[in-house]
Amino acid sequence: MNAQVSPTRSWNKVERVTSVTLIACLLAFIGSRLFFAVWWPLHPVDFVISTIAVILLIVSFRFAARRRNWRIAVVAYASATQLVPMVMREPALLLPLLGALIPLTILFGCLLALSKKGSRPQSTQGS
Repeated sequence: MNAQVSPTRSWNKVERVTSVTLIACLLAFIGSRLFFAVWWPLHPVDFVISTIAVILLIVSFRFAARRRNWRIAVVAYASATQLVPMVMREPALLLPLLGALIPLTILFGCLLALSKKGSRPQSTQGS
């Protein structure tokens, strides 16, 4: 009943669940954006790169389920398809995005600290 789970294994599970959730959120967002393109036309370049992103996101549930690098690449591409065209058309939007890097840096620092926690073997000291 007291099964010990290695810290690396539990961290991998957290990372997998987080990235799959992020993929699902991106799929919902980009998919709804493409759905609304029926009524509000998208720029042709946005439509093409968003369609590619949706295809990659759908395929990633099957092929990237066990490959961390693929999940990260798909999330990075799908996020870039939404951010880069927006900033290219309205460069003033770059300032709020740069401001968002502060909490993201804090978040990544905390995640890095959590990933390192428990990786060192604890030494037992005699009393």
